[in-house]
Amino acid sequence: MLVVRAINDKDLDGLFNLASQVGTGMTTLKPDMQMLGDRLATACASFAETIPPEERDYMFVMEDTATQRLAGVCAIKGAVGLTEPFYNYRIGTLVHSSRELNVFTRMETLYLSNDLTGSSELCSLFLHPDYRKGHNGKLLSKSRFLFIAQFPHLFTEKIIAEMRGYQAEDGSSPFYEGLGRHFFKMDFHHVDDLTALGKKSFIAELMPRQPLYIAYLPQDAQDVVGAVHKSTAPARRLLEQEGMHYEGYVDIFDAGPVLQARVSELRAIRDSELATIAPDHDMVHACAPATTEPTLVSNTTLRDFRMIISEAGNVNGSIDLSSAEQQLLRCGTGAAVRTLPLNVRKNQ
Repeated sequence: MLVVRAINDKDLDGLFNLASQVGTGMTTLKPDMQMLGDRLATACASFAETIPPEERDYMFVMEDTATQRLAGVCAIKGAVGLTEPFYNYRIGTLVHSSRELNVFTRMETLYLSNDLTGSSELCSLFLHPDYRKGHNGKLLSKSRFLFIAQFPHLFTEKIIAEMRGYQAEDGSSPFYEGLGRHFFKMDFHHVDDLTALGKKSFIAELMPRQPLYIAYLPQDAQDVVGAVHKSTAPARRLLEQEGMHYEGYVDIFDAGPVLQARVSELRAIRDSELATIAPDHDMVHACAPATTEPTLVSNTTLRDFRMIISEAGNVNGSIDLSSAEQQLLRCGTGAAVRTLPLNVRKNQ
């Protein structure tokens, strides 16, 4: 069975193995043992509440309990841009007009921006290719929303998610080749690595502060502004189903879209409910009405947050979990759990 749980200090090797599969473009998950070790330590301190909320980095892993293998990882950062600048391009519009010449032109522009500073961030979502089937991707991605619903006080009013931008088959970024290379004079992968290691001062030193006209970029660069990497498209759809949307902010290197939402607008905040684990599973299960959809179920423990998919449903504040499911959640009869239908209702 699969369970999504809070990361712990024994997960470093498994985390490194996952990071080694990621490839370029995800700056928050690089196969660097020192960087991953530091991040894991921050995550453990986050769940232990020994560092301020805005410095926290809640990391979760998906574990295959049959093999103890880590199948995926995801994370939520408490806030971005408070210790070092957080940059995006904001897509704006400039109007050029001449009544005398009867010319009116609207031009899309890129503005270097720190507008999203202080937002909480969903990041580091990666599911091992061996597990990309069934509901596994939904379980991994949506676990973060159930965590936010259980502990909303730990996060800021706005939450964002940077999507990996489009890359060609050879791994190059048309947007970076059309714009960034002119300023940084290095290849995309090197810039990607520097950013992952936290060496971001070059951005402020080298990037132009003036608005940039998108129309002046090569056509292949224009075409990918706001477009996602082909492997990221499913993740984008899942986030949009949960209430996130694109508002014209893109990554400064690959022009991947930044999705955002107010925490109060998330489906998990609106629709998730607490339930009590019912006693006598076998007897109750025989009498319980059949559920028509799978349900996300989590415990309510910060230090040892755990979440699964169950066929049981929340019926009048009670849920009928099997003993195996209770063991995965590390809670028993009478304990409170949080539930959310896995899939978005069609009328929403």
